[in-house]
Amino acid sequence: MITASLVNELRKKTNVGMMECKKALTETNGDIDAAVKYLREKGIVKSGNMASRGGSEGIIAARLTADGKSGILVEVNCETDFVSRNENYVKFVDDIADTLAASDAKTLDEALAVKKDEGTVDTFVKAKVLELGENIRLRKFERFDLQDGGAIAHYIHMGGKVGVLLEVSAANGDTATKDEFRDLVKDITLHIAAAAPKGLSRDEITEEIIEAEKDIYRVQLANEGKPAEMIEKIVLGKIGKFYAEAVLLEQAFIKDPDTTIKKLVETKAKEVGDTLVVKRFVRFGLGE
Repeated sequence: MITASLVNELRKKTNVGMMECKKALTETNGDIDAAVKYLREKGIVKSGNMASRGGSEGIIAARLTADGKSGILVEVNCETDFVSRNENYVKFVDDIADTLAASDAKTLDEALAVKKDEGTVDTFVKAKVLELGENIRLRKFERFDLQDGGAIAHYIHMGGKVGVLLEVSAANGDTATKDEFRDLVKDITLHIAAAAPKGLSRDEITEEIIEAEKDIYRVQLANEGKPAEMIEKIVLGKIGKFYAEAVLLEQAFIKDPDTTIKKLVETKAKEVGDTLVVKRFVRFGLGE
C-alpha cells in the first residue's frame, strides 16, 4: 500500500509533485530509492534538484581556532525538531563542539573517545540520551588543519541544517590577512552550502557515480526514441554537463553564473598577487 507519508517522503526528497511521486512509488512497489531512479529515468527530476535535507533532526556546528589554522565540523543528531530547537540541546551541541575544537581528534572514533568531564564525549552523549529520552548521536566529525599558508573557514546555514568546512591555501604568509582573500573564502563557503558539489575536482567523483549517471541517461534517451548509435555520444555530452554541475571548481559561481569557481579563484589570485588553491572542503547536510 502506498501511504500518504511515503508519498510525502518522496516529495521532500525529490521536489516532485504528489501525483508523480505516487505513480513512481506504485511502479516500484513502494521502494523510495527505486522511485527516485524511476523519476530520474523519466526525466522528471535531475540529481541537482534533489532535496539536500535528510530525515534526521539535530544541529551541525563548527569551530575555528583564533589563528584560522584549524577548524572542525560536527553533526549531532536527535529524533525531533522540538528537541533540536531546545536551549538545553543547543548548549549540549555547543559544549561538544568546544570540547572537540580544543582536542587533537581527527576521526569520529577519536572524537567520541575525547575526555569530557568525568568520562568521554561518547558517555556525555549517552547521558543526554537518558536525560532527554531521545536517540542522540554524534554522527559526523571532520577536522581540517592548515597544510600550507592560507586559511581554514567555515559556514553554518539554516540554523545548523547545513555546514561547510573549507581550506584555501596561499603561498605568501600575509595573504590570509587581506580583505580580498577573506571575501573569496567566505564566498566559496556560501557557494558550497548552496550548490552542494559532490567533489572538488573530477578525480573525486567516483566511477560508480559516473556509471550510475550514464545508466540513467541511457534510459532517458531510449525513452525519447533516440537512435541506439547516437546514445553513447549524447551520454558523453551529458556527463560533461554533470561534471559542470557536480564538481566545485567547474560549477558556475552562485553570485556570478558567468564565471566558474576555478576562474573566480584565479581572478582573486591576480588581485592579491599570490597563488591561491582550493585544497579541500566538506559539506554536511543534516541527515545526509
